[in-house]
Amino acid sequence: METTAADARVGDDAARPLSLAIPGPPRWTRSPSDLGTLAFSAAGEVRRPPVDEPPRRMWDLATALVRVTDDDGNAVGPWAPDLDAAVLRQGLRHMMLTRELDRRLLMDQRHGRTSFYMQSTGEEAVACGFAVALGKGDMNFPTYRQQGLLVAAGYPLTSMMGQVYSNELDPLHGRQMPVFYSARDHGFFSISGNLATQFVQAVGWAMASALQGGTSIAVGWIGDGATAESDFHAALVMASTYRAPVVLNIVNNQWAISTHESVARGGAATFAERGHGFGIPALRVDGNDFLAVCSAASWATERARRDLGPTLIEWVTYRAAAHSTSDDPSGYRPKDEPSQWPLGDPVDRLARHLVATGSWSARQQEALQQEVEQVVADAQAEAAAYGTLQSGQRPSARFMFEDVFARMPVHLRRQRQQAGF
Repeated sequence: METTAADARVGDDAARPLSLAIPGPPRWTRSPSDLGTLAFSAAGEVRRPPVDEPPRRMWDLATALVRVTDDDGNAVGPWAPDLDAAVLRQGLRHMMLTRELDRRLLMDQRHGRTSFYMQSTGEEAVACGFAVALGKGDMNFPTYRQQGLLVAAGYPLTSMMGQVYSNELDPLHGRQMPVFYSARDHGFFSISGNLATQFVQAVGWAMASALQGGTSIAVGWIGDGATAESDFHAALVMASTYRAPVVLNIVNNQWAISTHESVARGGAATFAERGHGFGIPALRVDGNDFLAVCSAASWATERARRDLGPTLIEWVTYRAAAHSTSDDPSGYRPKDEPSQWPLGDPVDRLARHLVATGSWSARQQEALQQEVEQVVADAQAEAAAYGTLQSGQRPSARFMFEDVFARMPVHLRRQRQQAGF
């Protein structure tokens, strides 16, 4: 049988060993004009569409980056929000409270007063800025790095600390991990350690709100790594099909524990692009720009409240600290990487904007820092007085049987009795 040239080529290809592409973390440079693989738009450059614009006309917003404050702290462009300076000063205070809370509780873990902690350092603007757009009755389905939502909602710092210490102030009586808060009255659904379940829970809650004729919307939160979970895709299908009144947030802080965001993103240019595969409008937003966060959150929540359906938002930010107290980031990223992050620090950027508008000063910033430190220190002293992991009365094991069913089933009552409670 005669062998053709095409047959020979097929044979050569079949003999060649296959290989896989193993993505690695790209490095951005120190030059703000050369950001490597990071696609950043200039402040004020990105258009702001009407809230009812069809998703098919919004592809550009999934690959651009909504930014408001420029390098001098000025608010520029169509996304600049019309917010009173008092609202911005309050937002600055909330971010600083969140950061100081994180700092002190991290030190508590290092001294053995709690078993575990997770910081949101560098990401405070995402949660604290989004909170400005929320109303009473709206429900967040968060991950473990949105503690700023609780701080901005006025949830007592002592309750947060009591849960971290697992003392009698813990409203969950030791039935959750130290940082897995739950506060229904403050719009904060119980945190789930099975990541990406927050998205399907948010969509389901939003659908229920609509079915009951309610006016409250849901907000889902996950990180970049969790977008690789099947729940992420299931939630987008349901949200798109039923036009659920929900905002679905992807907090892209560049690292899923020790795995760079490029692994979960795959061949897509951005995470926001994935929304368009489901017919959902998507935004990509500078998550370290408090004003941009407020503006994008207001746009997306208005869509939900006007019955225009879901929105997907990718918040581009940076996890400046370790993933958790069990993690050492020096093992997988350069120690100087946080200082190279080109979008800067959210607290510094908002303070610079307030100074640029003449409604803030270096002296006021210093005074606010001192006030925040004192507020958190006082809350810490009060909470620790009820005990920490090292001392004090711990919640009784009987609580594991309670608050699950409205009426405790017979088998649980029997188990509780067998356990001696």
